[in-house]
Amino acid sequence: MKNYLVIGNPIEHSLSPKIHNYWFTKHEITANYVKKKVTISDLENVIKKVKNKEINGANITVPFKEKIISYVDKLTEEANQAQSVNTLYLSDNKIIGHNTDIIGFELSLKERQLDFKNNNILILGAGGVTPSIIIALKNLGASKITISNRTKEKAIKLKERFKFIDIIDWGQTINAKTIINTTSLGLNKNDNIKLDFNLIGSGCFFYDLIYNPKETNFLQTAKSQGYKIQNGLMMFVYQAAESFKIWNDIDPKVDNELINLLQND
Repeated sequence: MKNYLVIGNPIEHSLSPKIHNYWFTKHEITANYVKKKVTISDLENVIKKVKNKEINGANITVPFKEKIISYVDKLTEEANQAQSVNTLYLSDNKIIGHNTDIIGFELSLKERQLDFKNNNILILGAGGVTPSIIIALKNLGASKITISNRTKEKAIKLKERFKFIDIIDWGQTINAKTIINTTSLGLNKNDNIKLDFNLIGSGCFFYDLIYNPKETNFLQTAKSQGYKIQNGLMMFVYQAAESFKIWNDIDPKVDNELINLLQND
């Protein structure tokens, strides 16, 4: 039996085992996928297990997407560009670090028909997944991206890599057409992100990368103000599909049965 896992901390919210085990069953693959809460001291051991094929593939989530880079042998172009890894696999006995968040985010917006070219985009957060979101937005034509992070130094560090972004203080609000939460604020039901809705124009689109819970306070507040919202479920599904394809050389189907399974968790 093949073994796969997702590592992170926290990890309880992850639906990765549900989605991958669903596809394993659909494609009659003898494999099992689990989630594991780890600390940074566990990363070397995870890498060793991938190397000796005890683990056939791994996903990486918060807060290890950047930290795992120093343990891999090689980065794909996407992972190198983002300096963020969410997928590990073995190729020619080398541990490859890959990034499927970029394509996952892009595909999650394919039916929205949003115009990113001439509109302000505000990203809340500057963590491991944020570079992937910036790259995806640039691929989608975005030209004006502003970052707000609780620790301003992290946002400044991000600007050293992406010189075109602007930075505002945490808690500040701008008139944006799209506001994206990339932080972990929302995983707990008491988490709140303060925004001044008087400064946000009509037609703003709110996106939260968190998918469990389905609606964070960030999304619930925006929805109550009449704005369109989207959680991170479809990004999660599409990034998972890319990982599955790499590990199994099969392009899994994203269908209503799968979405219903995940939404009814």
